[in-house]
Order: sequence, then structure tokens, then C-alpha cells
Amino acid sequence: MTEFSGKSVYKGITIGKVLVLKNKDFQIKRTKVGDAEAEIGRVNDAKDQAKAQLQALYDKAVKEVGEASAAIFEVHQMMLDDDDYLDSIYNMIHTEMVNAEYAVAVTGDNFAEMFANMDDDYMKARSADVKDISERLVRNLSGEGDADLSSMEPSIIVADDLSPSETVQMDKEKILGFVTVHGSTNSHTAILARMMNIPALIGVPMDLEQIHTGMEAVVDGFESKVIFEPDEEVRTAVEGRIKEEQEKAHMLQTLKGKENVTLDGKKVNIYANIGSVGDVGYVLENDAGGIGLFRSEFLYLGRSDFPTEEEQFQAYRQVLQTMAGKKVIIRTLDIGADKQVDYFNLGKEDNPAMGYRAIRICLKQPDIFKTQIRALLRAAVFGNLSIMYPMIIAVEEVKKIYEIVEEVRQELEAKGIPYKMPEQGIMIETPAAVMVSEELAQLVDFFSIGTNDLTQYTLAIDRQNAKLDDFYNPHHTAILRMIKMVTDSAHKYGKWAGICGELGADLELTEEFMKMGLDELSVAPSMVLKLRKAVREMRVTPEA
Repeated sequence: MTEFSGKSVYKGITIGKVLVLKNKDFQIKRTKVGDAEAEIGRVNDAKDQAKAQLQALYDKAVKEVGEASAAIFEVHQMMLDDDDYLDSIYNMIHTEMVNAEYAVAVTGDNFAEMFANMDDDYMKARSADVKDISERLVRNLSGEGDADLSSMEPSIIVADDLSPSETVQMDKEKILGFVTVHGSTNSHTAILARMMNIPALIGVPMDLEQIHTGMEAVVDGFESKVIFEPDEEVRTAVEGRIKEEQEKAHMLQTLKGKENVTLDGKKVNIYANIGSVGDVGYVLENDAGGIGLFRSEFLYLGRSDFPTEEEQFQAYRQVLQTMAGKKVIIRTLDIGADKQVDYFNLGKEDNPAMGYRAIRICLKQPDIFKTQIRALLRAAVFGNLSIMYPMIIAVEEVKKIYEIVEEVRQELEAKGIPYKMPEQGIMIETPAAVMVSEELAQLVDFFSIGTNDLTQYTLAIDRQNAKLDDFYNPHHTAILRMIKMVTDSAHKYGKWAGICGELGADLELTEEFMKMGLDELSVAPSMVLKLRKAVREMRVTPEA
């Protein structure tokens, strides 16, 4: 019996057989060729085959995990057409007269190393993407193609890391859990685990050479550990805990259709956060009262140019119609910081989290903003839409936003295009917005507190920096006081206040949030019923 600790990305527990996915070490030999053009033709054929594979993966991913999670396959298709990457391969074949496999492998290594050494976090992340597409080309050139993971047995997937290509090929019904040596809480694997409600651990210091397919393992997301070849005592205890979790899950299902109300009659709206149109099914499946945060930037990611007004309108309308009158709060474009898009030409920044991002881009480049606002106002006709503006720091910004929105409204009115003026609110995610929240409350219809950024800005801690995990404390008294201050400011002027950051799903704070008087908590779809259960079992005011 061997036990390892890691970082849990979804709390759950499972036991089952292991499927170890190891990166295939191709023994790529450098061989001299007599016909460079023939080798280049092989590269182009392998590239076409890769693009077809990636398109199939994209189509499958859209159906299973939504457009936001599927967008990586569009990025990979575009990277396959990158002139610098291809020219490097072609040039090596021509000048050194080497085989296609060798030229692709060396170019892939060179580009991956170049990206990995860059300062920008987004560009560093491209290193793994270059490796992925290069390995795909080599597999195709070698006649290996894609591994068939669709017919796997129910398994706990163990790997060094998992690429989007690997995870999307798997039969999702047969994945019991994920355990990886590397990865991050924002990786495709982590997102998938949270969507599917399956236990997953990352950062597990295991030696994959010592772990074999067919071994039995326990993945415990509650205690952040994995146990290989558990003994009978552990197995019996785990099976008992799994049964308890299944009973809890069944009990949660009985809460569908019930109110989010405490024992002493205090009500709260429980909504869901989503990242794409494809995620709406999770909202309905978990009986959320509405959508408290719809991240519209998914429309801008994984493409080579700005989405058109019509593309945005159709996406927003689809969500509103599907939600059938339930509130849908769409956050305007929040690009920048950890979400970079090449065609925005934002440039390199030393501190992108505090840089040119979100509403700042929209106010400096109003044409981009106006296109989105037009689409939103047109879509508002089809449901209960609210618009939310991110990264606000001043009253003047809100006034400028309203001027732009009014310009758009007048344009639509003049052209006779149907529209509706929705409720307009702001995200409170900067200490500045907290301190002027009384003034802001007099202008907007609601506040939604983005606790992730608010915490990092207040504590001066980069939430992406693993070295600072011991210092990052979202329960810090300063954060909780700020949330209370914002809620009081909203209520003073008859406005509602909610939380759409990760803290909203923190069950240790639910009672405190209810006592503060928060009107809404928006969480991952998988947390909706758990939060409802906690609310229904608590008493906010002491019994007389």
C-alpha cells in the first residue's frame, strides 16, 4: 500500500482500477533523405490529418464540455498553420536533408523551450500546446494516429499530465477520477473534473514507473490523497464512505424544486457560474435559480478575429431562451491578465493582473465594447438579462459606460431594431470599488462581488503563484469586512448584492454571508444543491 498527497481540484472519493497514460517515447532517428520535397509533402499530409483529428475532437468536446473547454482544439488547429513553425520544419528538411519526423520533433522542442522561457504566463502555457501538436504530427508521420481511449474500462486515470486531446477522447461515463503529477487548478483536467463531479488530484509526487495499469487505487479528494493497492481495512472504510456520499447525493436530488430558505425564513438566491453556452445544461441539471455569472469572453477565445455582433447575439439569445425567464447575468468582455488573446494586440505587461484588461479595454476601444452592447441589448428581448461590468474602480467609469450604452440604444432605436434595456450592475473586485461602494450604489442596479480578484488585490498576493499558497487567505478579516461593507452600501440605496467568486461556494462561510444579508450566491453548478442544503439547515437569527 502506497499513499501520496496532492492538491484536490474536486472533493469526492472513489476506488477502482488504474489506467496509466504515459507519454509515448518515440525513438525518432535522424536519417538522411534524398527528396526534400517528398518529406515536406509528408509533413503537409500529416498536418491535414492532424487538423481533421482536432476538428473531430472539437466537435466531440463542444457536445460534452461546452465551447469554452473545446476552444483549445481550435487554437491547436491555428497553431498547425503558424508560418514560423512550419517554415522552421521546412527549412530544416531542405538545408539538412533530414526525415520529416526528426525535423518536426526538433522544431517542436525548440519552440516549446522558447515559449517556456518567456516571462508572460500566457506564452509559457503555449509551450505545452506546441508539444501537443508536434507529438500529434510525429504520431501521424509514424503511422500511430490517435490512441483509442473511447473503449476504456471504468478507470482512475493516472498520468504525468493530461492534454485536452487525451481527456476529450475518453468515455466520460467511465472516468472514476484523475490523478496527475503536474497540472494546475485551471487546467482542462481540473475544469472537466469539476463539471463531471469526479474526484481529482494534481501535483501528486508519484513515480509513474512504479504504477501500472490494472492496479487498484483510492482517490480521496476530501483528504487530498491517493492510495495505491489499498489493504482490506482501507478498502472497507472507503467503500463505506462512498456509500455515504452516494446517499448524500441522492438526498441532494430531493432538494430540487425546494426554496433556498433558512429555518428562520431568510431567503437567498442561488445561481450558477458558467463559461459558455454549452454549460447551460449543467445549470438546469443542478436546479440553479439563474445564471449569476456568464463569462462572455469565451466568445473571444480560441479564434483569430473578433466575434461579430451577430455571433454574440445568437449565443446570448440561446442562453436566455434556454433559461426561460430565469435571470441571466452576462459579464462583459473580461480579457487581459491570465486571459490573453493575440488579435487584441495588448502587448506584454510586467503586471498584467493590474494592467490593461476588462472594462479598461472596453473604454479605451469603444468599438469593441459597442459591438457587444448592441448584441446584449438585442438579446435582452428574449429573456431576463442583466449586464455586469468588470474591474470597476470609479464612479466616472460607470458614467462613461452609461454614455456608451445610451449611444447604442439610440442607434438601435433609430434603425428600428428591437431591443430592451436590461438591469445593469458591476463587479466589485477592487478595494477602490469597495471604498466608493455607496457612491456606486446610487448609479447601478446591483453589485456582484468577485472575491477571487478582490482577495488578491487586497492581500497583494498573486493567486496564480503557488509559492504564496500559505499566505493566500480568502477568509481574511479584511475580505469579510469588505463584503459586509459592499452589502450594506447596496441595501442602503435599495439595490441587491451577491457574490460570484469562489468564496460563494465556501460552506464554512455560508452562515456568515446569510447574516451579512447577501441576496445572492452564484457558484459552480455542482455546488448549487450542496449550498441549498446548507442554507435550509441553518438558522440565521438566534432563537428567543
